[in-house]
Amino acid sequence: MNSNTSNNPKVSIRNGNKNDLNEILLLFQETIGNVCKNDYTHDQLEAWKSGAENKERWEKVIGDQFILVAIYNHQIVGFCTLEKGDYIDLLFVHKDYQHKGIASQLYHLIEKEAVRQNKKYLTADVSKTAKSFFERVGFEVIREQTVNVKGIDLTNYKMEKELIL
Repeated sequence: MNSNTSNNPKVSIRNGNKNDLNEILLLFQETIGNVCKNDYTHDQLEAWKSGAENKERWEKVIGDQFILVAIYNHQIVGFCTLEKGDYIDLLFVHKDYQHKGIASQLYHLIEKEAVRQNKKYLTADVSKTAKSFFERVGFEVIREQTVNVKGIDLTNYKMEKELIL
């Protein structure tokens, strides 16, 4: 992204589909490797990124979850998924589009969908990197957790937000 781009790029948001999967997987891995590198070790990042290899899991995400993608200049620059109407499974924004309001736009549409489904709470398992964003949009930490991925422990947080219906 060049320096002439405003702080709030004009992104369009649409429902994601199976044709988006390869671009989503690349964004997932690149975001973890670049954006989260100050919060996790190299081995932790590699273990986390390896989640992209689980094609069955990602096909299930695309098939079963409510998924939104943010598009800028014909490129996916962010995505967010909602599982069972009340669990934010994934929320990632491209490394070059951080701090431009894209995560907020995606999140608010996901929250709107949860409210539409009459859910009382939203929950998420949130990385160290994403914790402050989720706190800003009203989530509270329920507990710190250790997740083991391919023999490597990663810290994250179970977070929750009460929704106003």
